[in-house]
Amino acid sequence: MKIEEKKVVALTYTLTVDGQVADQATKERPLDFIFGMGYLLPKFEEYLLGLEAGDSYGFTLSPEEGYGVIEPERIVDIPKSAFEVNGELREDLLFVGNMIPMMAGNGGVVHGRVAEISDSSVKMDFNHPMAGKTLNFEGEIVEVREATGKELEEGLHGELKSHCCSGGCHGDCSGDCNCEGDCR
Repeated sequence: MKIEEKKVVALTYTLTVDGQVADQATKERPLDFIFGMGYLLPKFEEYLLGLEAGDSYGFTLSPEEGYGVIEPERIVDIPKSAFEVNGELREDLLFVGNMIPMMAGNGGVVHGRVAEISDSSVKMDFNHPMAGKTLNFEGEIVEVREATGKELEEGLHGELKSHCCSGGCHGDCSGDCNCEGDCR
């Protein structure tokens, strides 16, 4: 069976960046996903289209095809006082390379990397950690199969499923949860 829209794909990969292995999935723990549902980088999926179980692959994604180029406006200086909790500076968080979740202006959470620390401020980089990087992938297709109706509706691992509790609906609910307090 060939990889195409709405097929479940399991694959191995080794991601090499700047000559170093950055990530990998093995036959024992493959990456699995539903093809064409936006789980992976679009260009990554494009290279897999039409492959089948047992096929090997290898390709390179430019920064533009991967996680984008580094955007200088996403590197900002934040006063050290923003890292205080109850008037105490969280020194344990402030070291170069540390990823810190922070509240965005819209109320959402964004992850930033500590790039530099000065006496009065912290330079935070909110670019994706792989922004500006050339991504080299090699791997093998382990399995290709039809997705079930439940997988298409709820996601391969339940990630699209609404999470309902007696306190209300937590997920993409457009009305009554109807889950009788069954929290997932």
